[in-house]
Amino acid sequence: MTQLRDDLTLYHDKYFPFHTSSVSAFKHCATLGIGGNVGDVKKRFIKLFYYFQQSTVLSLVETSPILKNPPFGYLEQDDFYNAVMIIKTDLSPQQLLRYILYVEKRFKRIRAFKDSPRTLDIDMIFYDKISINSRYLTIPHPHFHERESVLIPLSYISNQVC
Repeated sequence: MTQLRDDLTLYHDKYFPFHTSSVSAFKHCATLGIGGNVGDVKKRFIKLFYYFQQSTVLSLVETSPILKNPPFGYLEQDDFYNAVMIIKTDLSPQQLLRYILYVEKRFKRIRAFKDSPRTLDIDMIFYDKISINSRYLTIPHPHFHERESVLIPLSYISNQVC
C-alpha cells in the first residue's frame, strides 16, 4: 500500500500489477479501465482477472496497481477502487463493448443513475490507435484525461496505448 495523497491510495497484490511476456495470437489491443465501490471490490477485481484469464475472446496482457480514490459526479457514496487492464482480442470495438456489458452484468452491475455506486464498471479507454465517435461508443474514452482514477493507474502500465 502506498499513500499518494490523503485521498489517494495505491494497492499492490498478486495480480495488480501483472504483466505477461507471452505473445498473444489476438491482433487488436485494448485498454480497459475497471472500477467499483460496492462490496469487496478488490476481491471482485481478482475474480475478474481469473474470468479474463479463462476467456476465449481475449487475453490479459497487463494490469496496473489498484487505486482507491474518491467518487466524482455523485459524491454521496463510498470511495472507488480503480485499475487499468491491457488486453488483446480479435473482437471489433463494438463486439468488445457488448462483451464488456455482458461481463458487467455477470458481476451484478446495476445502472441505477449516472455516476451511481456499482459493483463493477468496465470502460474501454483505447482500442488500438483508432478513434470512434458514435452514439454508443467513443474511443478514446471521452473523459479519461480528466480522471485521476484512469491516469494514475495508466501511468504504471508499460505499454499505455497499444
